[in-house]
Amino acid sequence: GSTRLQKASDNSQLANRDMADSSSCDGGSWLNGIEMSTYLRISSKSDGTIVAWGSNIEYGGGGYTGQCDVPAPNTNFIAIAGGENHSLGLKTDGSIVAWGSNEAGQCNVPAPNANFVAIAAGELHSLGLKGDGSIMAWGANWDGQCNVPAPNTNFIAIAGGLLHSSLGLKADGSIVAWGWNEYGQCDVPAPNADFVALAGGAYHSLGLKDDGSIVAWGSNEYGQCSIPAPNAGFMALAAGGYSSLGLKSMSTGIEAPDLVSSTPSDIQIHALSPNPFNPSTLLSFATSIPGQMTLGVFDLAGRQVMRRDLGTLGTGFHHVRWDGRSSDGHNVASGIYVFQLSHSSGESRTVKGMLLR
Repeated sequence: GSTRLQKASDNSQLANRDMADSSSCDGGSWLNGIEMSTYLRISSKSDGTIVAWGSNIEYGGGGYTGQCDVPAPNTNFIAIAGGENHSLGLKTDGSIVAWGSNEAGQCNVPAPNANFVAIAAGELHSLGLKGDGSIMAWGANWDGQCNVPAPNTNFIAIAGGLLHSSLGLKADGSIVAWGWNEYGQCDVPAPNADFVALAGGAYHSLGLKDDGSIVAWGSNEYGQCSIPAPNAGFMALAAGGYSSLGLKSMSTGIEAPDLVSSTPSDIQIHALSPNPFNPSTLLSFATSIPGQMTLGVFDLAGRQVMRRDLGTLGTGFHHVRWDGRSSDGHNVASGIYVFQLSHSSGESRTVKGMLLR
């Protein structure tokens, strides 16, 4: 209603001013990832620490909320997310740390606080993706943004809209959206297939297709859903309150090595996220037949830098994370790497990823 619209309008003005003020900041090569919320920016360093800056008080000049005060010990973080007045950090052990405003319980991570692989934050709610492909949601639930639709399985990525909506990407490439839908931000356009990434704004949503194009839906009052031509070659995306961002892939001029590869239906790679990454990335895939599987990581010269025996995997959805280290435990250099999944049937699939240190 009108209360939401007025609040969002005020947020937009502050967010625009904050971005203008921060444009002179030098991020440097140490950044692992940046998460934007209405009033703060949080970034994770390659050493696993989090840096947060911006507003540290409640919306409208209220009391201290502390969303920029990262709790000790500030170590071993691998992912970050920012809500309106709260922040989230994912630890290497799969637990979530939450801090800042807790007026709606958005910082009360449900037990067991373990086995999380991704996080996202909305205005007053939080989302966590478990390693088994299920989503946990907590905090404000006024518009059902925490009621994950059944079946709560086979999710590989999540996003929280700024205002009372949630999004989940399924292993089959479809997007599920739920919560407040006044502007159609939960109505995923057909065909709802072949998505590899997603993002949520205040009143709009974004999806990245596997062909490098972006689909946008919801409010387009400020042109946030009007993707500039050519709508191709995108490798990542993000949504602000009333704006959208797309990152184009870089041309390296170097082809991938001639690895053994095929296009079977037995193995399907669904996502490599984040990509680019530093220091780790999560490979999500599905198998239609059980069997022994291995993961190999190769540089562009065709040299194998890492090999991991994944054991005997059953049919269904699986995750494997690479931490940017070689088989002997050393950090590998920045560059483009080829991930090769191999099955005991002799079939394999490959995907490229870019490590930025």
